[in-house]
Amino acid sequence: MAPIEWAGIQQFPPATQHTLHELLGQLKEKDVGTLTILVMGKGGVGKSSTVNSILGERVATVSAFQSEARNPVMFSRSRLGFTLNVIDTPGIVEGGYVNEQALEIIKRFLLGKTIDVLLYVDRLDAYRVDNLDRQVIRAITDTFGKGIWQRGSVVLTHAQLSPPDGLNYDDFVAKRSEALLKYVRLGSGIRKQEFQEHSIPVVLVENSGRCKTNDGGEKILPNGTVWISNLMQIITEVVLNGGKSITVDQKLIDGPNPNNRGKFYIPLIIAFQYFFVVKRIQRAIRSDIASESSPLWELRDMGLADGKF
Repeated sequence: MAPIEWAGIQQFPPATQHTLHELLGQLKEKDVGTLTILVMGKGGVGKSSTVNSILGERVATVSAFQSEARNPVMFSRSRLGFTLNVIDTPGIVEGGYVNEQALEIIKRFLLGKTIDVLLYVDRLDAYRVDNLDRQVIRAITDTFGKGIWQRGSVVLTHAQLSPPDGLNYDDFVAKRSEALLKYVRLGSGIRKQEFQEHSIPVVLVENSGRCKTNDGGEKILPNGTVWISNLMQIITEVVLNGGKSITVDQKLIDGPNPNNRGKFYIPLIIAFQYFFVVKRIQRAIRSDIASESSPLWELRDMGLADGKF
């Protein structure tokens, strides 16, 4: 389906529109004519609302009685020769466990598509980080490979809040981000040094209508950040500074061939068996032969017996 004109960009305040056009210009200067953003995470964290906020249109259904999209949906918009694709996905947790069926549906939907940016969405006001977060990160990594995180950003929604226990807003955000990024590192299996060298940005989002605005009508966070412009700025930086885009092909969907698992170790196992098992047996046999007394029939044939046969 051909993308339709991105009319929603005109719904943003003039200052935000100006920033977005500048960012689109930066991408086009680097020969980036199409940008595909994949939005993933647990259910009920604000993925669909974030999709609507990015496009400036109510394209994804958001309901208090339904946890976001049940099937993946891609919304395509064009502007001045640039195409923006945003893919909304169902939550990948059900009943406290990773929903493998949902992951499979997402993978099949993405077949043949290229992912330029992954937005991993969670809530700023979700104070706990536990093993389920690690399992979700692991599932995404197993599906798309570690390289997806070089094109990834963590998005924390519900950012219009007052921190508990009288904490400073920025300090609270830093602690929440640090805790979640630790589980991203553990779940993705990325080494600590590698993770530090290529840090994953964290972006704050407030999708509700109660979000405060500045004098220019732009939505701002409690620390004064114009969050829509900041989100798109981070996305642009990820595209221009990150690793390679992820193309979802049949090989990626099927995963590693179980028949190939461990083949790398076969030569090492054979060498180990030869030097530490076969050679030891050969030495033992030679030792037994050397120490074994010659039988009488052999001595007789050699003329060394006393002839009493």
